[in-house]
Amino acid sequence: MAASPASVESVIRPLGSCLTKLGFEVYPLKVGWYNSVLPPSLHLPYPDDTLAVVVLSTPAMFEQAFLPFLEQRGIQKPCDPVDQCVRDCVSTAVSQSFSELKVDVRYDYELLPSRKPKFLAQTAAHVSGAAFYYQQSDVTDQPWAGKKMFGVCIHPSFGGWFAIRALLVFEDVTVGSELVQPAPPDCVPSREDRIKLLEAFNFRWQDWSYRDIVPPAQTYSERQKEYFSTAPALRLALLRTWGLLPEEEVQPDLSPDEQSQANGHG
Repeated sequence: MAASPASVESVIRPLGSCLTKLGFEVYPLKVGWYNSVLPPSLHLPYPDDTLAVVVLSTPAMFEQAFLPFLEQRGIQKPCDPVDQCVRDCVSTAVSQSFSELKVDVRYDYELLPSRKPKFLAQTAAHVSGAAFYYQQSDVTDQPWAGKKMFGVCIHPSFGGWFAIRALLVFEDVTVGSELVQPAPPDCVPSREDRIKLLEAFNFRWQDWSYRDIVPPAQTYSERQKEYFSTAPALRLALLRTWGLLPEEEVQPDLSPDEQSQANGHG
């Protein structure tokens, strides 16, 4: 099918209608914006005017989507529960709203056969204007003596209390000059605060402090903090203590022989 022009609103409105109430945000971008700041080996294989949408989760997602998902649907091991919830929410929105369109959905946790990520989440958020990606190169007179410092995105409303979850590429939809690239809000403009942010993210990310570099409109709830502070291997057990998973869903995977012995058949 040849690419066809479409209004950005005709994509964003139905997608947002499905996802906003679940605690997500959606931001449109052109593939060319993304590809222009990356080397060819990391480019998305689509023309520059192809429409894409980056999907973020806000603090509300945990209570509005994740906990109801567990109560209503349960999980399938060994996949991460939050990843399963995001996939369910996004795939449902796409199938309900765009059954006639071909959509390449890429999740933040997915890798290509080359072991490279399917998309660079923070780059996508930055070029869409959703969140500013603060990197080492954004600090003048760096104080780290050549040490590698990893960058982090900051949202103008939520600070660091959000996550970049997916990129949707509408393969057969092109957009023209009506979609103008917005600059991401520079909410950490000073050198001193950028140093503070990058050091908090690189050296003390577990204490959550980097997330509060700007006053957030909303943060994670105490239950959400407990969940994400728990080691991934222990999160299913935590969900069981909350009464959100039945006993059998948090048992370790057993071989047929081990399962037989566990069931009392030797």
